[in-house]
Parts: sequence; C-alpha cells; structure tokens
Amino acid sequence: MITCIREVRNAKGLTLLDVAQRCDPPTTAQTIGRLETGTRTVSVGWLNRIACALGVEAADLVRTPDKAELPVAALLMRDGAHVPHKALTATPPQPEEGAMVVLVEEGIGDYRAGDAIWCERLSPDQFGRALNRDVLVPRAGGRFAFGRMIGLEADRLLLLPLASGARQTVIVDSPWLGVVRRLVREF
Repeated sequence: MITCIREVRNAKGLTLLDVAQRCDPPTTAQTIGRLETGTRTVSVGWLNRIACALGVEAADLVRTPDKAELPVAALLMRDGAHVPHKALTATPPQPEEGAMVVLVEEGIGDYRAGDAIWCERLSPDQFGRALNRDVLVPRAGGRFAFGRMIGLEADRLLLLPLASGARQTVIVDSPWLGVVRRLVREF
C-alpha cells in the first residue's frame, strides 16, 4: 500500500510531533515518521488513527500506483488565495516531485474559474528561478499570497497581485513558494 501521509501532513503545516500528539491514543513522532516512510507497515488501524489526527478520511491517505493525485494547496478567488476547507486533490497530466495545485474558483487576471494551476515547490535557495513568474507564497495564519514575483531582495519577496489596482505585497522569510509550471484549463 502506498500512502501519502507525509504529503497531507505537510499540506496542513503539521510536524511529525503534532500528528503524534493528535493521535488517539498519542504516539511518538518517530512512529509517525516510520509509518510515513514505509519502514513500518501501515495497518488499517494506524491509517484510521492518523487520518483522524489529520482531519481527513483514511482513503485520502492511500494512493494506488495507477492513480496519481496532488493535494490542492489553495483555492484562488478575487480576494486572494485561500486554504481549502477540506482536503482536496486533483489529477495531473503527469505529476512531478513536490508539485501542488491551485484551483481557480473565480476568474482573476489571466486565470478563469475552473482552471487548475500546477505549481512546483521551491526552497528559498531556488527563489531566483521564479522571478517574473506567478507564484503561491504561504503567509502567517494559514493564509497565502498569489501574484507575479517582481523582485527578490535578501529575505523579501515582492509580489504584484493579479487584481488591477492592487498594491505590491512584500513577504518576508518565506519557507517555500510554489511557482506556476502548468495551467490546466477545460473548455
């Protein structure tokens, strides 16, 4: 059985210890790590405990080899990018390591309602690759910023929001960003 426990945990911004403490009964971060990496077999009981701790269905933590799905990182609306209210996934044409998806619920800029924006997750040492590209950047409190990255100054990202007349956004010390790689649009 192939699990995506780590992907769901990371998408929710939780540490191994957070998940371990949320389990009923609580367990250790080491045990959760072993279950994520497959060094310990994930039983149905463990799958149910971890799913409950993550606030998702057990089926959301299992992947079959022929069914590639990515977690939806955010929902894009006119007033910005928002955290999904429940765990969502989208099936990519061909997923890449570290990919994530932004679903467009309301048209903004060049994006239309129903679009799926496929992003590659970059670490801070790779942020230069995203200059003049649309990016998704995490913000405090589980929020996101989405826009064109127009500048990179030491630990600061400068974003131009997609809405006309919107002011530049400055993000400091972002742990990662998602740079747009593919737009999937159904007609």
